[in-house]
Amino acid sequence: MPMLLNITILISSLVLINFLLLFVSCNKTKNTRKVSKQPVILRPEFTLDLDSKNLAATGS
Repeated sequence: MPMLLNITILISSLVLINFLLLFVSCNKTKNTRKVSKQPVILRPEFTLDLDSKNLAATGS
């Protein structure tokens, strides 16, 4: 019976230490990242070039 009591106390103490470490090491920093409402334009000079001279004739 004392061996079972020792195992129970040991496991309980390990669980208690685990929860204590979890609460102490928890990341409590606030997220201060600002969200901008405007879209980000990566390539503002995007143009669409269609050269119809270079296309081959497709006759049916």
